[in-house]
Amino acid sequence: MDTLLVIGSGGREHALAWKLAQSPDVGRIFVAPGNGGTAAEARCENVAIDPLDFTSLTAFARREAIALAVVGPETPLAAGIIDAFAGAGIPAFGPPAAAARLEGSKAFARAFMARHGIPSPAYRVFGATEDALAFLQTAAFDVVVKASGLAAGKGVVVPESRLEAEEAVVAIMRQRQFGAAGDEVVIEERLQGQEVSVLAFVDGRRWALMPLAQDHKQVFDGDRGPNTGGMGVYAPAPLLSPEETAVVEESVLRPVVEGMAAAGTPYRGVLYTGLMLTAGGPKVLEFNCRFGDPETEVLLPLLDGDLYAILQACVAGRLHAEELRWSPQAAACIIAAAPGYPGDYPKNLPIRGAAAAEALPGLKVFHAGTALAPDGSLRTSGGRVLAVTAVGVDKQQALDRAYAGIGMIDFPGMHYRRDIGSRT
Repeated sequence: MDTLLVIGSGGREHALAWKLAQSPDVGRIFVAPGNGGTAAEARCENVAIDPLDFTSLTAFARREAIALAVVGPETPLAAGIIDAFAGAGIPAFGPPAAAARLEGSKAFARAFMARHGIPSPAYRVFGATEDALAFLQTAAFDVVVKASGLAAGKGVVVPESRLEAEEAVVAIMRQRQFGAAGDEVVIEERLQGQEVSVLAFVDGRRWALMPLAQDHKQVFDGDRGPNTGGMGVYAPAPLLSPEETAVVEESVLRPVVEGMAAAGTPYRGVLYTGLMLTAGGPKVLEFNCRFGDPETEVLLPLLDGDLYAILQACVAGRLHAEELRWSPQAAACIIAAAPGYPGDYPKNLPIRGAAAAEALPGLKVFHAGTALAPDGSLRTSGGRVLAVTAVGVDKQQALDRAYAGIGMIDFPGMHYRRDIGSRT
């Protein structure tokens, strides 16, 4: 029985540990640093190591004879954690730093898309505040302003006026709202349409699609308010026909996989493509170099198979799409967020009802920003606190079950969207 290491502390990592623990070949899973949910998950144990402390992580992996390290968050991937594990002789799932630039630098990603003819919006990249502001005076299209670097899913501003666009540029570049992520800004054409998340396992040469999912990024009902890391999601999302999905594979996934391989930086891991379905066809909003969060919380419950075996196949370059099996059911996830999120929020708030909710049919509560207090009580420790996920025979049953579950949970100031899944 193998011992694994999952790196990260959110709902994605809880879902990964939960699914990996179901493999007959897995005996023990360490989660670094984990959360209140992974602390209580079968076969799992939290270890207090920072995801960016590569020296301690590789030493721990050697000491515990880790058979596979699974990296959840984007920040350590962009910083080269897969390279560090490779140097230590430890198998690890995820792209190396050179390939993770697809997420770590939006400027790099846009240039890569332009070189390889991948459908995407018009854009410009700026390294100086004054140049970006000057461009906004004459921009021939409505814009989206993005910090080029990693900003925990919050570095995208969709302004409603030129003044708001200018304020966004100043906040990102001059006021350093997202730190070094704002060294450059990407100003893009604002696209109209529905968004869909297209995730695929990739082994460097081949890929295997997961069911389509639809995330809801704005904090308030009706897609209002600032962007968040995601307030809810459902899958499968019936937004592309099989024929349209095949076109996306050929126009987006194939150029990425083949382009990365040709550059000597083969992509292995999960490739997440955020698509906008425009009147002119699907266009790429962004690439992520890892499992999406909260997409992971609805996709893994629909996976009929051994996640550990799939990840091993990706790492070894022997992935076969036909071997993946997916449930015909549907899954939905509702995020319970802390008061103030996505802005400043308090921590250490007492959480009630999570265990009772999990006793409902088809329901699983994945922990995102939680921690166990010394007295054993569950407390909040982040902005997105819980990912209440349910599986049902169809989308409506999954949503009904998820909302029944979140209705049983409470902590001071808790808020969540009540319209997840209502776009289609």
